[in-house]
Formats: sequence, C-alpha cells, structure tokens
Amino acid sequence: MLLLGLLLLALLAGARLLWGQWTRRGLHLPPLAPGFLHLLHPNLPSHLLSLARELGPIYRLRYGLQDVVVLNSQQSIEEAMLRKWVDFAGRPQLLSSKMVCQHCPDLSLGDYSLLWKAHKKLSRSALLLGTRHSMEPLVQQLAQEFCERLGARAGAPVDIHKEFSLLTCGIICYLTFGSKEDTLVQNIHSCVQDLMNAWEHWSIQILEIVPFLRFFPNPGVRRLKQVVEARDHIVQQQLRQHKESLVAGQWRDMLDYMLQGLGQSRKDWGSGQLREGHVHMAMVDLFIGGTETTATTLSWAVAFLLHHPEMQRRLQEELDLELGPGCSASQLPYKDRMRLPLLNATIAEVLRLRPVVPLALPHRTTRPS
Repeated sequence: MLLLGLLLLALLAGARLLWGQWTRRGLHLPPLAPGFLHLLHPNLPSHLLSLARELGPIYRLRYGLQDVVVLNSQQSIEEAMLRKWVDFAGRPQLLSSKMVCQHCPDLSLGDYSLLWKAHKKLSRSALLLGTRHSMEPLVQQLAQEFCERLGARAGAPVDIHKEFSLLTCGIICYLTFGSKEDTLVQNIHSCVQDLMNAWEHWSIQILEIVPFLRFFPNPGVRRLKQVVEARDHIVQQQLRQHKESLVAGQWRDMLDYMLQGLGQSRKDWGSGQLREGHVHMAMVDLFIGGTETTATTLSWAVAFLLHHPEMQRRLQEELDLELGPGCSASQLPYKDRMRLPLLNATIAEVLRLRPVVPLALPHRTTRPS
C-alpha cells in the first residue's frame, strides 16, 4: 500500500511538472539552472553568484515542483523592489511558513493585502511612536551594563555572539513587553534559538522541495510544533497580563499600544479587521527578525576590528574627541550620530561585507510584470 501511494504521488508530481512546461512553452523565460537542490547548498549566496556568472543576472531555479526567479544585479533588483515594488510585494505561501504562523499571517511572511498594510501600519506606529521616548535611554542603559559585565570578565573566554544575542533580546523584550527580567529574557532567547534551529533543519526545508513528505512521520516537524507552542505560550501569557492591566489612552510598551490600536475603525486601518493574532505575530516578528540579525552584525564588527587594530585606534580617537577621553558612558544622542563619521562608515562597511539578510525574503508577483 505504501509503495502504491509513493508511485501515485510520483505520477502526480510528474504530470504537474509536464503540465507546467506545456503551459509555459510560448513564454520567453530566463535561463534555467540545471538541478533542483540549489537552495540546500551550504553557501547559498556564493552559489547563486556563481550561477549568475554563467547564466546572467536573471535566471531560474527549480525548487521542487515550481520555478524560482533569481535577481542577481543591482539594476534588476532596483527595478523590482523600487520602481515596481507593488508588482513584487507578494509572498509565496510556503509550507514551513504556515507551520510557524499558526495564529495569523505575520508581517515578514504574510502575503500583500490591505489587511497586511494595516498590520504593518499598526506595528510601525507602535515601534516609532509608542516607544520613541524610552528606546534610546533604554539602549544606553543596557549597553552600559553589558560593557560593565564584559569588563568584569577581562581575560576570560567569551562567546561574544551569545552575549550580543542576549543583549538584543533584552532590549526587544523591554520594548515589546515592558520587562527586562532575566528569567523572561532567557526564556525568550532560548525559544528564539530553538525555533531558528528547528525551522532551518533539513527535515523541514525538504518539505518545500518534496511536499508529499509531509504525510510521513517526521521528527523535525514534531520538534518545530513543540517549539512554536512554547513560543506562543510566552506571548499569550504577556498578552493576558497586558490586557488585565491596560489603561485606556496610555501605553507602557509596544504591546499596550497595539492592543489599543485594535479598537480603531476599519476606516483608520484599511480593509479587513485586525485581530489579537496580528499583535501576537508582530511580537514574534520582532524577536525572530531582530535578535539574531543584530547579534550577528555586532559579532562580525568585533571580528573585523580584531583583525584591524589600526581601525580600533582611529575609532577610539574619534570617540575621545567627541565624548572626552576615558568617558565610560555614551553622551552622544542618536540624532547627532553624524558627528562620528568614521564610526558610521565602519558600520556601513560591516553591513556591506556581511549583510544582515544576504538573500532577503522570497517575493511573489501580484500581477504579470
């Protein structure tokens, strides 16, 4: 019976593939790279760049039963992401994405729609307006405590990426939930790590290439579901506590601001109705999208500076000139950051050499372009 089922699924997959080739026979499509396991390559950015040298700046990859178009030049990316951004604003609804977005589509993985725009508007307002008075002093305070902790461990080995990751998670935790309690930060940090490891595991990624494997027992899927449940438990607990202590017209953090924003009319927020699940997934997005990306960038900055001590010296001279020699705490507000041109250039160079998300998230066209 199992063999018969596998044979049937293989025949269906072959028929779908042939039908797709038949329907596209008259189209002028970009060249197709041979093979179908490209996205499992261990160094995917370099692999895609090597394909661009062979096939040109725009080409296709086979990804399971569908084709993926790769844009690998500044000109093509600017045309798609800037001049025709609405045409490319959609998101493919991948199976793995649905597994981690059980409540509502989130901002990073949700498909483009008027409701998505309302979700984005509320989240952006909460980030820019609801916390603008507390963000910078908080970052300064936590960064100062972080430096003091590392200074107390001078001479001892340090996992700098983990330290940066905990620092970033603590900042996001305070901005979203109004708490920097060590236990909560540690729990959220562990959950983020577990979720990323489970999500990126080959047993989950292979489902995008061979979808029918989802009908077979998969320990990776079971593990991912367990981590998602643990994540949702933490967020739901914070949602419940904030709703119980919410004061109309006041907000202590982003969660307060967004919960009150749900009461806005459809006229204010666009078509559709924002629900508590949208707030839930906005919190998840901030932790998943903000913790490891920031920690990785800071870790690369440290690594580059360790190999370029002359840049460390020049940066220290610039800081001493603006803040005073031996100053232990930052006295330069973010709005005056251009007074430190070398530091700004160093950050830009780190991001150029090691982009936060080198391949960006996948896009789906909303109409023929």
